[in-house]
Amino acid sequence: MTVTAAPPAVDRPSLASLLDAQRRAFAAGAPDYDARIEALESLADALRAHQEELADGVSEDFGGRAREETLLLELLPLREELRNARRHLRAWMKPRAVRPTWFLLPARARVMYQPLGVVGVIGAWNYQVLLTLSPLVGALAAGNHVIVKPSEITPRTADLIARIVAERFPPERVAVVTGGPEVAAEFSALPFDHLVFTGSTRVGKLVMRAASEHLTPVTLELGGKSPAIVHADAPLERAVERILMGKLYNAGQTCVAPDYVLVPRARA
Repeated sequence: MTVTAAPPAVDRPSLASLLDAQRRAFAAGAPDYDARIEALESLADALRAHQEELADGVSEDFGGRAREETLLLELLPLREELRNARRHLRAWMKPRAVRPTWFLLPARARVMYQPLGVVGVIGAWNYQVLLTLSPLVGALAAGNHVIVKPSEITPRTADLIARIVAERFPPERVAVVTGGPEVAAEFSALPFDHLVFTGSTRVGKLVMRAASEHLTPVTLELGGKSPAIVHADAPLERAVERILMGKLYNAGQTCVAPDYVLVPRARA
């Protein structure tokens, strides 16, 4: 399947209008179970239909990442996440009874799981398909409307994601906006009901600072340092092979790739 042209980059007035349109659509009726399942199935079908294009787009952005690596590390986990969400969604939506504190007896209490409204997602560049669309899966399963901003560092893949989403969803349900750092800065300053960011600690601080103006709740998934621990009786050749595999996937650009090894001195 060939996708249509990507929508243009969105400026601040258009971003605000898009957010308002999604708010109005959500206020008219939050997605119920059937609507959520339909959205998840539509996204899963789109990924199946366009997986070759996505793999080619990632390879073009990265200057030659193997297609098999993209299929294994990005599209396969994403399909599994979609399958898991569809399988468990009904149970996730079911109210859960809880015991109220004693001085409220004989009252009864329960937890009601409800969508927040409009969720913003800012994707990362190193796994630009998985780390952009995985938060979308969770937001759709929770019954939210979503606006997604892929990384501008991988423009080919960002355009593909925008085109694919536009094929499957009306903009008042799910929309993708593209553009450079100035668009990302304006995006993070919008009064979303929740904002999800995946990327560096430095940029994460900027995102949280911008979101704080509206007291927008933020979920940050940031980079860190990841040790690999080799026990005294671990099979050394197997440990070396697995550590190197984890380090060299995606040219080392994985948030949990091992950065250093802790090993008994005798085995160094």
